[in-house]
Amino acid sequence: MTTKERSVAHSTFSIEKEYAAPLEKVFAAFSDPKKKRRWFADGEEAKVEAYIIEFREGGHEHVSFRSKEGHVFTNETTYQDIVLGQRIVFAYTMSMNGKRISSSQSTVELMPSKRGTQMIYTEQAAFFEGSDGPKIRKQGWSLLFDRLGKELAKWQVEDLP
Repeated sequence: MTTKERSVAHSTFSIEKEYAAPLEKVFAAFSDPKKKRRWFADGEEAKVEAYIIEFREGGHEHVSFRSKEGHVFTNETTYQDIVLGQRIVFAYTMSMNGKRISSSQSTVELMPSKRGTQMIYTEQAAFFEGSDGPKIRKQGWSLLFDRLGKELAKWQVEDLP
């Protein structure tokens, strides 16, 4: 590959969401492997091939799934900083069919709000040749956070007497 064929695009984006759920439940949606799988990995869009989460500072997360089109996507994550109930900082790389397409550092900030919990997600990313790019990545995270909201609503109902 020549240097002309290689490229990188840098981007930073943020997504803010407010969830009608207590902060502890929103944090658990990120920290509890079973709960995170329900909104982050499972779904009709793809088939999960591997799902391993060790939620702790320095812990590793490995998620691999196959799209309907047959592409295999893999996320390799390392948790950099965790403040219980407040902040999660993680670095991750995404690969498609074994080729790394991006490297990111992300922060999830959680704060109590009048409705429940305010979440601010910020990602700083380097997108390599063949990647989805910042616009598609932000759309992807937005869809995931919408799924998180639906799961939190289900958990609220499940907790009622």
